[in-house]
Amino acid sequence: MLADHVPLDGVVPYPPEFAARYRARGYWRDETIDEVFSALFQRHGDRPALLWGDEVISYRELGRQAAALAAWLHHLGLGRRDRLVVHLPNSPEFLVLYFACQKLGVIPILALAPHRRHEIDHFVALTGAAGYVTADPELARVVGAAHPSLRQVVGLDELAAARVDAALRAAGVAPHPPSVPVDPDDPCALLLSGGTTGIPKLIPRTHNDYLYNTRAAMAVQAIGEASVQLCVLPLAHNMPLACPGVQGFLMAGARVVIGASTRAEAVFPLVERHRVTHIGAVPALYIRWLSDPAARGRDLHSVRLLQSGGQRLQPEVRRRMADAFPNAFVQENFGMSEGTLFFTRPTDPEAVRMETVGFPVSPDDEVRLTDEDGREVEDGEAGELTVRGPYTLRGYYRVPDYNRRVFTPDGFYRSGDLLRRHPSGAFLVEGRIKDLVNRGGEKISCEEVENLILTHPQVRNVACVAVPDPVLGERMCACVVCGPGGGLSLAELAEHLLGLGVAKYKLPERLEVMDAFPLSPFGKVSKKALVAGLAAPAAPAARP
Repeated sequence: MLADHVPLDGVVPYPPEFAARYRARGYWRDETIDEVFSALFQRHGDRPALLWGDEVISYRELGRQAAALAAWLHHLGLGRRDRLVVHLPNSPEFLVLYFACQKLGVIPILALAPHRRHEIDHFVALTGAAGYVTADPELARVVGAAHPSLRQVVGLDELAAARVDAALRAAGVAPHPPSVPVDPDDPCALLLSGGTTGIPKLIPRTHNDYLYNTRAAMAVQAIGEASVQLCVLPLAHNMPLACPGVQGFLMAGARVVIGASTRAEAVFPLVERHRVTHIGAVPALYIRWLSDPAARGRDLHSVRLLQSGGQRLQPEVRRRMADAFPNAFVQENFGMSEGTLFFTRPTDPEAVRMETVGFPVSPDDEVRLTDEDGREVEDGEAGELTVRGPYTLRGYYRVPDYNRRVFTPDGFYRSGDLLRRHPSGAFLVEGRIKDLVNRGGEKISCEEVENLILTHPQVRNVACVAVPDPVLGERMCACVVCGPGGGLSLAELAEHLLGLGVAKYKLPERLEVMDAFPLSPFGKVSKKALVAGLAAPAAPAARP
């Protein structure tokens, strides 16, 4: 920690006594991500680090490109504690930019590629972002014009040129960034949380806690220099980036295969070609892959571990995964961008491996299961996961009122997830308290979509609920009450929402127009009754 450390405005710091404990126990090493990875880039030299199509980027080359891009960002006027909205698909540019930001102390805000103006506007306005990097030229134009704080708006083509020095040579910039003192207690990134309200939350992850997050996740996976990770989930997500993700595999001197597509015909050839040993995905993807004809006749014997997170993994799916990947351990994990991670281990008893999400990864993960009054429930009862620890946040970014509701006075985070303790001491996920739809691992806020639907002139009231789906786990159904003589189709609703700039994955996939909603005894809309009424089988609507 720098001697003159002052927390960034809007970031809730760890209390000093907890920070001292985490340092004393070796969780926090007061290193920055740049310090750790710059040493790794030199140590592993010409070993392959990233594989992208036919491009092979060595550790040394990855470090050189990150330094060149950092020099270019500095030339553009970006520096320590500036916020930069990163809105890119999977590509080497994403990772080179991530490591370049770490050199300068620039804080990347990791937006998801499907996000549109509705989300990007919010991230820029909330953070006062100084820069925006996007692969979408139209978004670059409209977002850049709308926000005076944005000093730089950069396209993917410019970024690609800068990482190979072309832009630097054109601008006369030396490919060496200045030395910037970065505080390990500063945020290394602002991750996104699938919150229950219409305002996406930003999660400050510090260099200290995020490096420990990765090291703790590495400890429950057998990763060595010969390991090969296939990364097809969006890199902006916490799991593929740091649980253990790209960070963990590079810290082990291994190699990472970056995939741009999650389609089976793209994934399985990569597994064969690169002899992939580790895959991380969500159950919805595993289900699709195993059902796809492209999976037949493939040599998948190189795979040693299949990490599954984001949704509960059903036993039948687990068995099918084990059959298709005969040498792989199917590892279920439960985690959150806010911090705490649970993993099963190969050494766990069969009941733990087959029925639970395992145990927390850190000895200092303090886990409570609590009732609605904050009291701990009895063993075997479901309760809200309430946690604190050396890599779990102490507050969302710049939302003090919300923080007062979701954090206890002694710093425990109320996650909104319902868990139950297994007789073994491991944990089972029972559902959630939060009003979310878990669509294949993507958490969609019902309230956010409801607020947008209410802007449609035909809609008088709306309630969005989750309906079961055999592949994605859940899909969103919008229940609406229209005005007198009004009507609404799913296509019309989708057109309206897309016009507001919402991401496509948030669109409702079923629409029920009703005369009135069932109410609870307290006069609120009873979503429980709505879900019960929708339980009759209905064909999934085609996505507009």
